[in-house]
Amino acid sequence: MPIHILGLSAYYHDSAACLLRDGEIVAAIQQERFSRKKHDARFPTEALSRCLDIGGIGLGEVDHVVFYDKPLVKFERLLETYLAYAPRGLPSFLKAMPVWLKEKLFLKDLLQKELAALPGAPARDALPPLLFANHHQSHAASAFFPSPFERAAVLCMDGVGEWATTSVWLGEGNRLVPEWEIQFPHSLGLLYSAFTYYTGFKVNSGEYKLMGLAPYGKPRYRDLILEHLLALKDDGTFRMDMRYFNYANGLTMTSRAFEKLFGGPPRRPESPVTQREMDLAASIQAVTEEVVLRLGRTVHRELGQDRLCLAGGVALNCVANGRLLREGPFSEIWVQPAAGDAGGALGAALSVWHEYLEQPREVTAGRDRMRGSYLGQAHGNDEIEAFLRDNAIPYHRLDDATLMPKLAEMLDAGQVIGWFQGPMEFGPRALGGRSIIGDPRNTEMQSVMNLKIKYRESFRPFAPAVLAEQVSDWFEHAAPSPYMLMVAPVVESRRLSMTPEQARLFGIDKLKVPRSQVPAITHVDYSARLQTVHKETNPRFHRLIETFAERTGCPMVVNTSFNVRGEPIVATPEDAYRCFMRTEMDALVLENCLLLKPEQPATERDERWRDEFELD
Repeated sequence: MPIHILGLSAYYHDSAACLLRDGEIVAAIQQERFSRKKHDARFPTEALSRCLDIGGIGLGEVDHVVFYDKPLVKFERLLETYLAYAPRGLPSFLKAMPVWLKEKLFLKDLLQKELAALPGAPARDALPPLLFANHHQSHAASAFFPSPFERAAVLCMDGVGEWATTSVWLGEGNRLVPEWEIQFPHSLGLLYSAFTYYTGFKVNSGEYKLMGLAPYGKPRYRDLILEHLLALKDDGTFRMDMRYFNYANGLTMTSRAFEKLFGGPPRRPESPVTQREMDLAASIQAVTEEVVLRLGRTVHRELGQDRLCLAGGVALNCVANGRLLREGPFSEIWVQPAAGDAGGALGAALSVWHEYLEQPREVTAGRDRMRGSYLGQAHGNDEIEAFLRDNAIPYHRLDDATLMPKLAEMLDAGQVIGWFQGPMEFGPRALGGRSIIGDPRNTEMQSVMNLKIKYRESFRPFAPAVLAEQVSDWFEHAAPSPYMLMVAPVVESRRLSMTPEQARLFGIDKLKVPRSQVPAITHVDYSARLQTVHKETNPRFHRLIETFAERTGCPMVVNTSFNVRGEPIVATPEDAYRCFMRTEMDALVLENCLLLKPEQPATERDERWRDEFELD
């Protein structure tokens, strides 16, 4: 009989479920996709149920359930922290304790109740045994065990787990050996989040905005950060001066001393972004990259490994990843696509299979075990057509031989297309399963997509989905980057020279100047966040881009997630159609069904739907 392991993450942010069968990933899904609440932290009831559905089993056939965190150790850290900062942390303590005393401290009991409440679940005394993994152990397992490496160094960086904020591991075969760690409150992830908060963005989701804003500014505050906030050693280890932060004992990220140091209070959310915020973003990004580069060199020297695996929320900083690959000592780097807490569900399950059950690990050189991260549910043409017919939605059913040239023609004409096909992606990036696509050569595409499709800030950059075989023809990058977690410069031959007047522009005015032959995906510093598209993992998306290249000579498309600002990526055909009709997308592809906007029933414009989603 096969062994089934169910991994869970929940109750902090980005809850998710993962199902393994004999060590192979059957499914991995985030709860937010079904609850429609971004970064949903609640128990992943729907995600768990869909994983079991994909696996064709019931909960009674699961052999082990594992949670990605150890709540009692985390509670110990909270109590010690509050005692260390007493009496300053009293308001935060009074706010946190009721939740812990009601739920989190008795998490085993709570998890068993949630599992027993699932439809068709066995009685509580017949539930599968429940295990708990260490938070950074879950991150490390998610980084190493699915990687294409038999042996590698592993570096995990995030806000905080139980105590660890940065940890180093040696992975070999089916084992992970912890080497050393940096502990709370000294945290690179929380330092970056402090600046996310201070520049007016939402912690745990606005970090992407801060990274995207950085190239518009200058790192004027870099030395100030290193002089006052962060004591950074040559080996990359660091300590933070906690007088400037409130996250350990208060209800905000930064303190009055922080505000005094940087000359004012945090920016109010939704107020105009100024050059000051751009310079702050550039400064903390520069410091983060320096820390990551120094840590990388130290890990390489100490462990003697040429391959590195990354996980934890900081590993989603694709600019730092790109620099580490180009400038660091490692020959290869592999980043877990669900590097944040959602990926902890996967890592915990893999840790049970390989370490707790001592099962061997098979490695295929050059190919990871993530299946392109297409690990969610799929919807077939029959199901989609039934939905369209039942709702009297006009569509055209086209086979791929007809559909692909038609879509290439539409993209070439500047149209924006919703692309929904195959299994849903696991992790924060749309990778050609639930994507919105456009022509990267179009000088208006970035502003059109940001303002009329995504309803978000104009400075936010877009990523190219480029044929893996041609990536080095356009970018200073030769390695695979299937998960959109590496940033690389556009090659010189594809760049456009600027006039002296254009070169003097600063801030958001830089956005007005096309930087390359593919301006929609070229950031103001001539960089791009790459997704290499591989025929082996997503043949249909690969074929679409190939068809567009045959027509235009451009082997890539703009690829952004199929959602609007504040909304999770769409999960179902219903979600996709609703998003399509609420935006100015020109067409929608649901597998082989093509929907054209002018043919859709006229609906009264109603902006109240935006209230459903919390702007981030």
